[in-house]
Amino acid sequence: MRNSRRILAAIAGAIMVAALPACTSGGGENSMTLMMDVGYLPKHAPFFAAVERGFFAAEGLDITIMPGSGSTNTVTSVETGKVDAGFADFGSTIISQGRGTSVKHVNLLQARSAYAVVALGDTGIDGWDDLRGKTLATEGAGAMTAMWPYAMSKLGFAEGDVHVVHASSGSKIPGLLAGQWDANLALYVSDEPAIDALGREAVVLKWADIGIDLYGNGIVVSDEKIAREPEQVRKFNRAMQKGFLWACANPDEAAQDFRNEVSGFETETVTLAIREQCSLNWGSGEAANNFGVMDDAGVEKMIDISREFLGLPADSDLTPADIYTNDFLAPLHRDETVQAP
Repeated sequence: MRNSRRILAAIAGAIMVAALPACTSGGGENSMTLMMDVGYLPKHAPFFAAVERGFFAAEGLDITIMPGSGSTNTVTSVETGKVDAGFADFGSTIISQGRGTSVKHVNLLQARSAYAVVALGDTGIDGWDDLRGKTLATEGAGAMTAMWPYAMSKLGFAEGDVHVVHASSGSKIPGLLAGQWDANLALYVSDEPAIDALGREAVVLKWADIGIDLYGNGIVVSDEKIAREPEQVRKFNRAMQKGFLWACANPDEAAQDFRNEVSGFETETVTLAIREQCSLNWGSGEAANNFGVMDDAGVEKMIDISREFLGLPADSDLTPADIYTNDFLAPLHRDETVQAP
């Protein structure tokens, strides 16, 4: 039987960025640092596998993976040069860019949104209509909190149909397990594996299924780095794409690579997270068959959402060209098979 207290401690500890291991392949002039969006979680396994299986080394790059403390902080760390690249939420990046941050998305690893309502199985929530009269927990300043009224409108819910309470990221799952609330607004690539790790079944209501299907997380680099080291960005993207898709095709091996670096998670939990993460690889438009590729229509949609819900000023003059570039991608396609070096 799984030790629930140990797993809960591991989940809470993953949110903290201090005293966590980093996956590194060395140093030198071709070394790069890659910061995650949050502390290490099983959803990050493809990054660790890309390093461990030699995809970056094949490009002559030494990569150190670092934990993050929220996408906005990751974007700031990229712009200030604290790290070379970051895995960050698209909407959070746009808000930072609207405030003058000079970064760009260069590789869209999540072409679809991971936003969801996550509940426990056998608790009476099986579909969206079951949320009426229920209490949902969310993080106070999160993008999902800001966009929940949009989801309510899509569902035809009136104000008051669902009660929303604020909770810290570390208390959401313990509170759910304790029955303090009925469901969480959450990234299902993080919360479903965490619930599975506790031996419980999760019910996942994906926002994408009600028509809220937006760009998720991608790779962010600074405008300065693009100008100064364009070839390094290209090499990084080639390795990242190959390593990520290799992990998707080989989840058991990728899970072991992650567990070699980060303790506290069982193999089946990590493989579930990998499968969920990889379900977001392919979107619509240019992203339908070109891994990592963004297009103006998808970015314009994100700009509109950011204006309406995330605090981007209505008079912001941001354009897609300010936000992303595909110039450093040689995208892989759905039917391509990737072999480890």
